[in-house]
Amino acid sequence: MTQTQTRQRSPLRVLMLASTLMLGLLAGCERPPVETVQRGYRGTGMEQVYNPRLLAEQAASNEAPAPLEPASPDGPKAGQIYQNVKVLGHLSVGEFNRTMAAMTAWVSPKQGCVHCHNVQNFADDSLYPKLVARRMLQMTQTINSDWQRHVGKTGVTCYTCHRGEPVPKEVWFKPMTPNGANTFSGNKAGQNAPAPSVGLSSLPNDPFTPFLLESENIRVAGIQALPAGNRQSIKQTEWTYGLMMHMSKSLGVNCTQCHNTRALGSWDNSSPPRVTAWHGIRMVRQLNLEYLVPLTQTFPANRLGPTGDVAKVNCATCHQGAHKPLYGAEMAKFHPELLTKSPVAPAAAPSPASSAASDAAMVTAEDLQMLRALTPEGAKPGAPS
Repeated sequence: MTQTQTRQRSPLRVLMLASTLMLGLLAGCERPPVETVQRGYRGTGMEQVYNPRLLAEQAASNEAPAPLEPASPDGPKAGQIYQNVKVLGHLSVGEFNRTMAAMTAWVSPKQGCVHCHNVQNFADDSLYPKLVARRMLQMTQTINSDWQRHVGKTGVTCYTCHRGEPVPKEVWFKPMTPNGANTFSGNKAGQNAPAPSVGLSSLPNDPFTPFLLESENIRVAGIQALPAGNRQSIKQTEWTYGLMMHMSKSLGVNCTQCHNTRALGSWDNSSPPRVTAWHGIRMVRQLNLEYLVPLTQTFPANRLGPTGDVAKVNCATCHQGAHKPLYGAEMAKFHPELLTKSPVAPAAAPSPASSAASDAAMVTAEDLQMLRALTPEGAKPGAPS
């Protein structure tokens, strides 16, 4: 090849290299068109950017199911008729069965009632999903009654997280620490190990343990120029940014959902959703510590994480890419039994007429007919899909 030919091909190679680089950069961008919504004062850059194509793709997964027909509150209470009812015993038998049917549709439509229950003895607690479900009922009631500053009047149900699956799509476990990660060369703190939890960035890949399980300080910005009292490090700042990346992705929004980016730390310049998010972080932390971590020994080993910890919740567990779970569909209002905490008083003793039936967990012919309709053929107890 002559020197002239080499010179002629050099611009072509440069052009091909530049084109490849440009395509690589564009691969990280969303395909237009996009829409913007102004969320703050003009000139502050507080705009939300939405992609209609992506919103259309996730619309089906955020559609709430139709509510079941209401049941009569009249008649004997479930705690008087059925054995071993520890949470919803104050409901009428009709209301209780309606709640059970709804939970089956929300959590285990493929497995049916046998996912939680031994159909030969409904009072039996030998299947771990039943023990978990009982505690999750109490957790749902706690969210709806104690955390309205986050969930508002919309509330949550089992479907908010489960979406028809025994295990919610979005849960998290503590990642394993690689061998040699904490040596004389330093602690990598999970950095430079891209993970979906932080948008495949080089940020620490476990922003959940410090903030959604422990209560490390999230705020790292000083309020004065070169403040003498601010001892937050760059590493701590990157953990905070990792959490913010997770929240942004989980809700399908950018930073301006909560913050004015010219003054990220200023509450006076922030939008109302920042207050909602503040309560949400503390709500998630309480749910993990009081409801999920104590269930660690209840789950079998195959349901635990690589370090032996239980599955825990984060923002994505409920939101799943939507700024409001299920786009704000008000499912909980159709289930008032989930809006308040169940009475702690024990249920009244069963009447003599119902004692004999209670010995068999009081499953009537009508109940069995409903169970057969809800239980798929060949379903196995406690087996998640």
